[in-house]
Amino acid sequence: MTSPDYASILDEIYRDLRPHFGRGRVADYIPELANVRAEHFGMAIVTVDGHVYRSGDADLRFSIQSISKLFACTLAFQLLGDSLWDRVGREPSGNAFNSLVQLEFEAGKPRNPFINAGALVVTDVLCRRFVRAETALVEFVRRLTGEPSIDYDLRVAESELAHAERNRAMAHFMASFGNMDMPADAVIDAYCRQCAISMNCVELARAALFLANGGVSPANGEQVVDASSAKRLSALMLTCGTYDAAGDFVYRVGLPAKSGVGGGIVAVLPGEFAVCVWSPGLDPTGNSQVGQMALEWLTTRTGRSIF
Repeated sequence: MTSPDYASILDEIYRDLRPHFGRGRVADYIPELANVRAEHFGMAIVTVDGHVYRSGDADLRFSIQSISKLFACTLAFQLLGDSLWDRVGREPSGNAFNSLVQLEFEAGKPRNPFINAGALVVTDVLCRRFVRAETALVEFVRRLTGEPSIDYDLRVAESELAHAERNRAMAHFMASFGNMDMPADAVIDAYCRQCAISMNCVELARAALFLANGGVSPANGEQVVDASSAKRLSALMLTCGTYDAAGDFVYRVGLPAKSGVGGGIVAVLPGEFAVCVWSPGLDPTGNSQVGQMALEWLTTRTGRSIF
């Protein structure tokens, strides 16, 4: 099968989407993110054979927020393997990403690692293993990208930490069920720094490329996970990666993906590429409004999806 002309397709998507730039609402419940202009738009594709295609603000770094949960989950899975699922489930939540509702009914075990409660359990795993969990995660994404300058934004982290009451409530609530090993405040601190990691579209696509490449990172040849685990992590992204809008996202886009309230979405097509789009304006579910349109147009115009 002939590879699509990704450069021309990205240019077309950028041109056709321009009237929509700025749609949606930035995540103003985190004050530092409220300062980001909603009109930004960047998109990048990195193929498994090393080609990079970009458009718009693809080289401008932004707060990756919940996209970090993908890399934290991968790192925790490296440590624990399938025993990770004893503490966090693999089912779509059907509720908002910061909901407390299901924890009561399910005895403190979060539905999946991509909602906040599940991510806090994953961060607890990392805090137990590493002196500074957020530093270990930063070093992990640096290896995946080959980019040593990646770090978290301290201003964003402090802004999140100052408005983390609901996450603190979830951490203490799970601790009451025995599903937190480390002090809740230490986990929250590491989690806020993790979410404040700053990357651009090219870097995020490159970091996620191991999922499209049988678990091997093309950046350094590292076997991040085995091929079977890459398949399973991708399946988890497909069903749980875009909050409680996962069904609609799969219907429209047809790729495993992970989104964040910073406006980024990273997605993979196994065997071919990873793609990242960034547009800060969010829809009511917390997903980038224009970013979803861009990915839908990408899979429609290329004829490439997992279906």
